Parts: sequence; structure tokens; C-alpha cells
Amino acid sequence: MTLTSFQATASNESRDHRFVLWFEEVGIDDIPLVGGKNASLGEMIRELLPKGVNVPLGFATTAAAFRFFLAGAGLEPQLRQLFADLDVEDVANLRERGQQARNLVLNTPFPVELETAIAEAYQQLCDRYQPVASVCDRLSGLDRDRCQRQFGSVDVAVRSSATAEDLPDASFAGQQETYLNVRGVQAVIQACHRCFASLFTDRAISYRQIKGFDHFEVALSVGVQKMVRSDLAASGVMFSIDTETGFRNAALVTAAYGLGENVVQGAVNPDEFFVFKPTLQQGYRPILDKRLGSKEIRMVYDEGGSKLTKNVSVAESDRRRFAINDDEVLQLAQWACIIEDHYSAKRDCFTPMDIEWAKDGLSSELFIVQARPETVQSQRASNLLRSYQLQGSGPVLVEGRAVGEMIGQGTARVILDVHHIADFQAGEVLVTNRTDPDWEPIMKKASAIVTNQGGRTCHAAIIAREMGIPAIVGCGTATTAIATGTDVTVSCAEGDQGRVYAGLLPFEVQKTVLDDLPRPRTQILMNVGNPEEAFGLAAIPCDGVGLARLEFIIANHIQAHPLALLHFDQLDDLLVQAKIAELTVNYDRKADFFVDKLAQGIGRIAAAFWPKPVIVRLSDFKSNEYANLLGGRQFEPREENPMIGWRGASRYYDPQYREAFALECQAFRQVREAMGLTNVIPMVPFCRTPEEGRRVLAEMEANGLKRGENGLQVYVMCELPSNVICADAFSEVFDGFSIGSNDLTQLTLGLDRDSALVAALFDERNLAVKRMVAQAIQTVKASGRKIGICGQAPSDYPEFAAFLVEQGIDSISLNPDSVLKTLLAIAEVEAHLAAGRD
Repeated sequence: MTLTSFQATASNESRDHRFVLWFEEVGIDDIPLVGGKNASLGEMIRELLPKGVNVPLGFATTAAAFRFFLAGAGLEPQLRQLFADLDVEDVANLRERGQQARNLVLNTPFPVELETAIAEAYQQLCDRYQPVASVCDRLSGLDRDRCQRQFGSVDVAVRSSATAEDLPDASFAGQQETYLNVRGVQAVIQACHRCFASLFTDRAISYRQIKGFDHFEVALSVGVQKMVRSDLAASGVMFSIDTETGFRNAALVTAAYGLGENVVQGAVNPDEFFVFKPTLQQGYRPILDKRLGSKEIRMVYDEGGSKLTKNVSVAESDRRRFAINDDEVLQLAQWACIIEDHYSAKRDCFTPMDIEWAKDGLSSELFIVQARPETVQSQRASNLLRSYQLQGSGPVLVEGRAVGEMIGQGTARVILDVHHIADFQAGEVLVTNRTDPDWEPIMKKASAIVTNQGGRTCHAAIIAREMGIPAIVGCGTATTAIATGTDVTVSCAEGDQGRVYAGLLPFEVQKTVLDDLPRPRTQILMNVGNPEEAFGLAAIPCDGVGLARLEFIIANHIQAHPLALLHFDQLDDLLVQAKIAELTVNYDRKADFFVDKLAQGIGRIAAAFWPKPVIVRLSDFKSNEYANLLGGRQFEPREENPMIGWRGASRYYDPQYREAFALECQAFRQVREAMGLTNVIPMVPFCRTPEEGRRVLAEMEANGLKRGENGLQVYVMCELPSNVICADAFSEVFDGFSIGSNDLTQLTLGLDRDSALVAALFDERNLAVKRMVAQAIQTVKASGRKIGICGQAPSDYPEFAAFLVEQGIDSISLNPDSVLKTLLAIAEVEAHLAAGRD
């Protein structure tokens, strides 16, 4: 973008009475003057442009201009009379009053003084961005006219900015109108006029009434900003906080092709990226998650057409790749940090931000086009933990992106056209293609919302969060898979993936006040399997993660056997080969897919609990379980008893599996070195002898993971009798131990824990098992190493947890639903032990 230096409009008027102000002349304290949107743009241009944050320039009409327009035409008394019997709960009444109000504004011409101020500012903006008059003057006739038409008027976005907009506890985003690709003086004036009228859209009237704002205390400012040619590239929305859990250390970036309105409105399912802010600011590249969106359409300029913009289909090849690259994701996330830090300092409190960005397809530059305070997670009580848990199951009708961590249920109502919203009844589940602000009068009545389109930053998602309603967006087929009148349960309590179940399933809500919880001597860790749940689980008070299992990531996110990826071209099963090709469509080297997905899963768990320790167990599938992965049968043996066969440590150095284990090591290196998450501690499972442990460490070192370098510790599972009997020898090999009570119990008692015939004999509280556990704790502590437990027993049996504390164990890792109750029990046991010593 070419632009000239800024010179403020010469005027003897005070700022409070001027009709137009340049963004450079306003800041965040000027919301009463130019509205939240324009005040924020001015703030960023003045304060953050020097820090490298790009923001397109422009100007704003003022609240004084709006009030001058209303007063000069005598509109306020007419509007007050119109709203005297307003009933926003009556959809017909709201529509009638809204239409009449807009007509009053639109049918009243702008005063000459206001038109002149807008025209002069727009012309100055054109001169700043495209000083080409001298070029056109060199031409003559039709060539000169064509030059002036093409280059003499700058394309701008004309956006409404209410003077009560974008406050920390109320988001007016989307309530008023926006017009894109506006060119020419008259077109800009007309767009400004329509923006004035949009202060009285049905959704804006309803929202102000619900939030308790006086309709006539709120004025309308209009921002006129140079367009970013994202119609030729990409755009999106980002949040400096996780929108679902409130996790503060991750930035969410979404991206789709074309102008950003489709992302905001939920007309496309965008790409999504999570970036970990603390290590990003230390210079690392911590992209924790990348999800490819469908991005079926893009909004572009309607060149030569009758409209300003239009939607066109996106080519299949473009849909199957990300709209922006990793460097651009990291740049945007860095800007999100800068913006959040600035506004937090300005408000003297943590202020997460909701930000719109755009990439210019002509210059390839990135720009921030809007920023406002996030209005949901920032307002939630930090000392109250609320968790929803399904108590039953049923047929899954559709799946999509979960919004919020709640569960809702009711009778479904499918509505495809906003003109039929009067059919909706309070307490029903709204099922539709997508929503925009016109749907808001009924959204607040819904028990849940389900849409075909949209991502986690679309309109439906934003409003659902604000209203405390569960929503599932981007389902694709919701309006055909769910019939009106069907009872459904909408679950957003199972991670990132939301599910709509047939029937009214039982569920419970647990509320825990986190004030004044005791902190026992024994470290309380957590078992975490699903990376998608990690951000939410991090809110539970604990000292880190005692067991993160790679098996969940491999089975659910990767799905393919690592050797099948390494030897993709040699696969015998063509159907399996086709499925793997689909999974890895963006990877020329299929094995890189395994490394990236595994690193992202580990990284997300490590980031959630940073800087607390996160112990990640290396893969521990049995051969029959590996065989069930895509392509696995070609590479796995058939074992009579895989439970005690080729599993854990014995695989890692075996020539038949060594190259697959190297991929795991690459993933750990990516997490620790590229993402900067050095709190990750790899743990070796099913290690039968100290010698085998040394062979595994040598294999890890050969793949760049050397124990002791960059603070790397390596732990071992204590789950075999040999681990207990030779604990002193294992202590010379490994830095710490974690007791696996499940395997230790079955191997101590000599039974198969998967066999129903002997299931009654399986009990970790058996005296033999307890003696093994006690011996392990004593020997390991005598050797100067740490020892904890990550098995099921402490979660199931409080008395077993008490026994562990009595033995002096360093840490106990629990299932998430057992953490708080076990923490309290352990604190009580420690208090009794301390009293006994006294």
C-alpha cells in the first residue's frame, strides 16, 4: 500500500464538535466520541504501529455528527414515540418498529455540512493512498477518464461503530452494518447514511434493550478505512485466549480465503490454529494445533457487477491446503500478544482481545482491521469450576465444533429462513444453516444451537458463548439429520468435538469453589489422554501431569501405523493406501504427518500445564492394538499373549520397529526444541531390565534426545516385579519412576486383567501388591530418585491413596474427576500423620 504522511484537518473546532476525525487523532479513551471500533483503531495506529502492528488508515464520523443529523431533522422525538410501546420479545412488533425507525433515518437527507466533511476526508484519504493525479494528467481523453476512475478513488470499508460498542462486558459487534469495497464520494456518503440507519436494526434494538442501554444515549460513528485486498488472499478472526475454556496462554487464529465477512458470519468453516503465547514471545514456534477447514466459498469484489461483493466457490485444490502459512500464523499470534498486552496495561487488568485480520493479496502484507475486548471468558469468575458430564449415551446424529463446555437439551426446531423465527419456542434447540445478528432475538431463548456452517469464531459461536448456551457449529448436515420435534441432547463437554445425541440423555453439573483449597506435601498430578481437553483440565488445581498417553493421539488423530507411513509406497492393501493418502493429503513425506500430529498433541498438553512437569509415556500399544491402526496388519506379528509380548521398551531398539520409534523422538524434539516446551518428560513403559533401559536411552540419544541435555529427564514406568526388585539398579539409568498399578497388580498376582474369568481377583489393595508398592517407594527414595503413581487405584480407592501418602510417595496422578476429592483426602491424611508425629 502506497501512502503519504498524515496531516490533520485544519479546524478551529474542538474535537468534540468536529464531524470527522482521523484515526490518528483518536484513542481508546474516545469511545463516546467515535465508538469502540474506531477508538480502538486509532489506539492501535497511534500506539502499536511503532511496534510493528500494521493497521490500515482511515477516518471516523463522530457522535457529534450523528446527533447533529438527528437534531437538525427533528428525528429523536419521532423515534422516541415509535419505541414507546416496543416489545422486543414480540418478534412482529420488533420488526415493525425497527423498519419504521430505519425508514425515518434513510428518508432524511444528510445535512450539507456533514456531506462536505465526509467528502473532503475521503478525498484526502484517496490522496494519501494513491497520489496519482499527476500520472492521470499526463493522459488525455478516454484514457485520462479511465485512469481517474480506476485510480482516483480508493476502495474503503465503511463500518458502523456505536459509542457503547465493544466494552468488556458487552459486545455490540455485528449489531450494525458494514459495507466493503466502497468507492467514490457519493458511494461513501450513501454507505455512511445506511450505517446511521443501522443503529436501529432489529438485532441492535433488541440487544440494547436486553443489556439495559438507553437507545438515545448511544450514538453512531462510522469508520471509513482503506480496504485490505484480502479478496485476493485470506482473512480471519483471532482471539488472544481460548474461547471455550478461558485458557489464557493460547491464541486462537482462524483463516479462510477472501474477505473476512464470511468468517465472522459463519458462512465458511475456516482453518484453525492454536499458538502458545509464552514461548512464542521467547522466540520459539509453538503452533500447538492446525485444523484444516472446508473453506468452500470466498468473498471477492464484484468487479463489473451490480453489487459491492460476491461469493465464489473455492477450488478443491485450495480447499485442501491451509489459507496461510506457519510464518503468518506466528506473526498474527505475536500481534495478538502485543495487542493484548497493550490493552491489559491500559485497563490495568487482564484484557483478552477479539481481533480481525486480513492479508493483502497485492503486497502479501498482514493487517489488523479491528480489535475489541473479548466479552465472555474475561467476565467469568476465576474461582468457580463448573464441569458437565454426560451420564448416558445414545445414537449420534451429527458432530461439529463444540462451543462452550456445557450440555443442553430440548426439542429440536429446524429453521432455514430468518423470516420464520417467530415459530421458535423458548427452550427449544435451534438448528439452522448459520446465524447472523438478525437471529439474536430467538437465540437467547434457545437451550442449545446447532449449525451446518461456521467455525469457533463465527456469529453463532460468539453469541452462544455470551449467552451461556452450548452450541455446535460446522456440522454440515444438521438441518437434514435432525428433524423438527426430535428430542436431542447437545454435548459440548467431550473436548473440541461436539455431538448431538438422539434423546434426552441424563447429565450432571458439578460446581466447585476453588477458594482456600489446601496444598498437600504430596504432589497432586493429573492423568490426561485427550489433548483437546487439556486447556479445560488445566483449570483444576494440580501440580502437573503424571501421565499423558500417546496412544490416544496415535489412535484418534493419526490413525495410521507409523511403519505404514514410512513405507507408504510398499503397502499391499490399496484401500488402506487410499485412506492414508486422504489423511496425509498435505504431506509429501507421509511420516512427517505422524511427527507433526504427535508433536501437536503432546505440545497442547504440555502447554496447558506449563511450566509444571508433564510426564509423557512413550507409545505402549500391544501388537494386536498396533495391528488395528491403518496399515498395521502388514507390519505386526500375531502373538498368543500380546499383553506380555512385544510392547513398550522392547520395540524401541528392535530393528523391526527402530525407524518408527525415531518418529516419536522427532516429535518430542519438536515439542521441546521448536515449541520451547521443556517441561515435557518422556517416560519409558514396560522396561524389563536396566540393560534394556540403557538400550532405549542410546536409541533416544541417536535421535537427538540425550538425557541431561537442555534439562531433559527420562522416567521409567514401575509396573513389573523386576522394576521393584531391581529399583536401585533402574535408579542408575532413569531420573524418576511412576508406578503403573494396573500392570503391577496383574503381574504380581499372575492374572490377565482383560479376562472376565479372573476379574474378581484383580485388586490393587491386595497385600502382595501393597508390599510391592511400598518396597518400590522405599528403594527409589533411598536411591535419591523421585517416585509417583499414575495407575487407576488412587482414583478409585481413597484408602489406597492414603496408604501411598503414609509410605511417603512423592506424587499421585489422578483421573481429572478424582483430583479435588482426593486432594482434600490426602491433605487430611497428611494432617493426621503430622499430628501423630507431634
